[in-house]
Amino acid sequence: MNAKYDEWDITVSVGLTALAACSARAVESDRPDRLVDDPYARDLVLAARAPKPLPTSVAEANAAPDSMMSSRFTGVRSRVFDDFFATSALDGVRQAVVLAAGLDVRAYRLPWPPGTVLYEIDQPGVLQYKAEVMQHLGVAAGCDRYAVGVDLRKDWVSALRAAGFDPARPTAWIGEGFLPYLPAKAEADMFSAITALSAPGSQVCVEFMPTDVVERFAAHPTMQGTSDSLGVDIGDMWNAEPRQAAADRLREIGWNVTVDSVLDRGRRLGVPLDEEFAGIVDMLGVPRDSALAAVFGECAFVTAQLPR
Repeated sequence: MNAKYDEWDITVSVGLTALAACSARAVESDRPDRLVDDPYARDLVLAARAPKPLPTSVAEANAAPDSMMSSRFTGVRSRVFDDFFATSALDGVRQAVVLAAGLDVRAYRLPWPPGTVLYEIDQPGVLQYKAEVMQHLGVAAGCDRYAVGVDLRKDWVSALRAAGFDPARPTAWIGEGFLPYLPAKAEADMFSAITALSAPGSQVCVEFMPTDVVERFAAHPTMQGTSDSLGVDIGDMWNAEPRQAAADRLREIGWNVTVDSVLDRGRRLGVPLDEEFAGIVDMLGVPRDSALAAVFGECAFVTAQLPR
């Protein structure tokens, strides 16, 4: 992501991608076989008054077939991170951080054990918008929620500490859907910072896409359709610089790592994504039996724990 995207709010630039993700959660929540239930996603989308309307129901998403909003991927991804927080809570972790939080409302919609503190890191304008909508809805967070308004490419560590973060307590960290936006160095530095801030027993979960996939997917026709619906070029924001795979980086700096492919997790949740992924490969003109097609199968959720 280049410098022209350094500042934004919810209806501008990168903020629109947070709104798009929220739209996809609203669509997933409208399904009878939903994997997640985000009762606030629709209100967050509509209150933004985006330059171009975004779907908040299955019917609306299906009416825009060139958009990715109808994909079940968002449901699978959201469920994975919901389950991660549930597991970390069972393990006794009572401090959580949502990196590049966007319109994530897990602080409001998930059940949290008493004493849980959650920090959301993102642009101030995005976090302020979310807080205002939730206040208007009369919804309070189910944990002690702190908004940390700072870009992850800047000194977010100092901002997090200033907000009250305690590095002596085990922490559950999530990074949902934002790694493709980071330059390679910023990503490596982020993992190092997370490690330095994490007490033994801390856990982290991130979504990983190989750089070959980031580069190809940025040019995918449905990505262009989604960009057109938002009025912003998502592919231009993504960064395909060569970098160490997230799992390898975390292992190297001391974490015990588990890698779970997106396809495998979708199958276990009863929502196979194989045909969606195959369709992407076909539309890119990549033979299904090629090495590049196999790389698409390496998209994964990376979960790690710092040994106690």
